[in-house]
Amino acid sequence: MLNLPQWAFDALSILTQLFILAIGVASLIALFMYARDTTQTADAVRRNYPVVGRFRGLFTTLGEFFRQYFFALDREELPFNRAERDWVYRAAKGKGGTIPFGSTKPMTPVGTALFVNCPFPVLDDDAAATQPMRIGPNARQPYDAPSFFNISGMSYGALSKPAVRALSSGANKANIWLNTGEGGLSSYHLEGGCDIVFQIGTAKFGVRNEDGSLSEKSLREIAELPQVRMFELKLSQGAKPGKGGILPAAKVNKEIAKIRGITVGKAAISPNRHPDIDSVADLLDMIARIREVSGKPVGMKFVVGAYGWLEELCQEIQRRGEESAPDFFTVDSGDGGTGAAPMALMDNVGLTIRESLPMVAEILRTYGLKQRIRIIASGKLLIPGAVAWALASGADFVQCGRGFMFSLGCIQALKCHENTCPTGITTHKKSLQRGLVVREKSDMVADYARTIKEHVEMIAHSCGVAEPRKLQRKHVRIVQEDGRSVPMTELNFVSETLTSPARAPQDTI
Repeated sequence: MLNLPQWAFDALSILTQLFILAIGVASLIALFMYARDTTQTADAVRRNYPVVGRFRGLFTTLGEFFRQYFFALDREELPFNRAERDWVYRAAKGKGGTIPFGSTKPMTPVGTALFVNCPFPVLDDDAAATQPMRIGPNARQPYDAPSFFNISGMSYGALSKPAVRALSSGANKANIWLNTGEGGLSSYHLEGGCDIVFQIGTAKFGVRNEDGSLSEKSLREIAELPQVRMFELKLSQGAKPGKGGILPAAKVNKEIAKIRGITVGKAAISPNRHPDIDSVADLLDMIARIREVSGKPVGMKFVVGAYGWLEELCQEIQRRGEESAPDFFTVDSGDGGTGAAPMALMDNVGLTIRESLPMVAEILRTYGLKQRIRIIASGKLLIPGAVAWALASGADFVQCGRGFMFSLGCIQALKCHENTCPTGITTHKKSLQRGLVVREKSDMVADYARTIKEHVEMIAHSCGVAEPRKLQRKHVRIVQEDGRSVPMTELNFVSETLTSPARAPQDTI
């Protein structure tokens, strides 16, 4: 017999009783789960393997976590691999984006872009500063955009309050623009003092009448704000072409409902297109109307699928005169991102930016409109090589969304639509937003933007040009199926139907 004091025996007795109680409670729970699993009809695994079958759901959920952190290789994860995310994290922390030892990026897959360095690169002392580029020369208030790299459209509602505040402040520090996304303009967009591009989606949030039509009164009020520099009419989005914006009901609080002009607690589902735009003529009329009311540059955002309509648009512009043209095209990629989209569209519809951007640039050149209509490229362009490729392919500007989300601390948890984002970026739960400290994250946003610009300039100098916008297709080679690369100038990005009066029906949609 152990010679223990009475209090020890009492404690041991209590622990024993608690242990027995815990076993009893666990047994009751197991019995309850067994009864539920054997009687339910929705899940065959749980019905055939009661209780134990529940672990399948747990392991499926945890599998996403384990693949990301333990099993996926640095260059194989989607939509963004670990190497890409880590580069952004380093850049956002001001570490310069420099890596050791050697590249882990495969250089031989078909379609890989390789920049052609020259024997006598531009000396840093001889490099030219990127000059502002004018957008909307015929608008009453043209915009001289200072940066070739900017923040893409992400709505307040899809993003949290501190996320928008950090982006606004960071954009101001880096001297870049911030696109509102289709969710309207909030005080948080304006708070940081940055330039704003106001996006008008198919539901016309923020500038809509009760019937969903365009409110010229609201448009005029927003245009009077000096920070609002341009308006972007969104026709389609890369992640969901043919489908309007989706904001789950859980995210539609009182404030967001007021900004958008919608009902609290009800999912905001935008129309799949603008009901009042049925043709290229209607499109040009709407752009002219917005430009006349606002006095500011107006462009349009779209993802390319069929492209015959772009030719028809250019021909209509030639009939009306160049002043009728949109001031810019924002060309989105078929693999672009969003807070929520049907998988059927996200996985299957729309051309990627690698195919569509050179195509759009070629069409504008063919019709003599390349200098009139600025091209903004968007869609997975978040590292220097991708941005430099876009500029060489014909873009005047590049804008990025998910890269800036990574700079805010996004860990690619893929919970954007569930209001449970663990980093506070896409949730309206204050307990989760607490982790996103605006002051620190705004600095990271600015550092990421500055590092991108610095490294794109580095690529340009290596190719022998003084600044990034001087990059051309001749500076890029594309890897082919035989493993050899060919100059990008030798590739045909537009069908022979471009210059032919006869077109297949699908090309004129």
